[in-house]
Amino acid sequence: MGAENHTSVMQFILVGLSNSWKTQMVLFVVILTIYVRTVVGNLTIILLVRADSRLHTPMYFFLTHLSGLEICYVTTTLPQMMSHLLAGNGTISFTQCMVQMYIALALGCTECVLLGAMAYDRCLAICNPLVYAIAMGRGRQWQLASFSWAGGFLIATINVTCTLSLPFCGSNHINHFLCELPVVLKHTCASTYFAEPIIFVASTLILVGPLSVILTSYGLILHSVLQIRSTARGRKAFSTCASHLAVVTLFYGAGIFTYMGPQSSTNSDRDKHTAVFYIVVTPLLNPIIYTLRNKDVHGAVAKLWPRLGLER
Repeated sequence: MGAENHTSVMQFILVGLSNSWKTQMVLFVVILTIYVRTVVGNLTIILLVRADSRLHTPMYFFLTHLSGLEICYVTTTLPQMMSHLLAGNGTISFTQCMVQMYIALALGCTECVLLGAMAYDRCLAICNPLVYAIAMGRGRQWQLASFSWAGGFLIATINVTCTLSLPFCGSNHINHFLCELPVVLKHTCASTYFAEPIIFVASTLILVGPLSVILTSYGLILHSVLQIRSTARGRKAFSTCASHLAVVTLFYGAGIFTYMGPQSSTNSDRDKHTAVFYIVVTPLLNPIIYTLRNKDVHGAVAKLWPRLGLER
């Protein structure tokens, strides 16, 4: 008899971050604020890049993909989280749980590869500026972006397919605020002897592969910056990459801790607390980090401001 015939769980109950009603209301306001700012911030980046021809460069091309991805990512997770906080009930059907897990995992994997592509782009721009324009043409940009999206969804398909091959029964309480692969796997009532190695290898490829590209790229960037005689030029080159490195450190640190670290017990709060960093915090910080000290973006805002009739 197939494993799917043994699945008795028809719905899951997400425990969430708190059982206190007052705390839930505070969290609702905080999450709503973060969600709105994340969407508006990332949408602003997309509009600015499209509106200003000076931002039609490979770096901003990849940044628009990252911003669009972050909007999709938070929309997949945070509205449901807010709904559960308001209702005080984290009930979600088995099908909805699997769909959310697949989409969130696919977008997360896509971001891993995309961050690697962005690091490669910066490495090429700083270490080989003479061939950069040719090597990173429009066709190459689309190739890297398409590979990021396709790779992310492929890895997610493999992982979720392995998960769906397992039966679920027994406790349906998930100690998390969304359906996430490592936590959902703890609720299977069959041996994961064959599924877990496949999922671990796939997760390792999508995390360690792009991370290796990122570390190599920044190693080469650091070497090139140290050889730049002009202090101002070297500082500008390194400043351009510092924001990207900050996002990578936060995103990858939390991701590796969750997917490749030692698995906690079912009742541990570690998984959901760690998930807050790459599900809630990172998408919010992306538009802030990339634009806070970016003179090109500031110039685009100043140029667009009068068009919107917002000048004094």
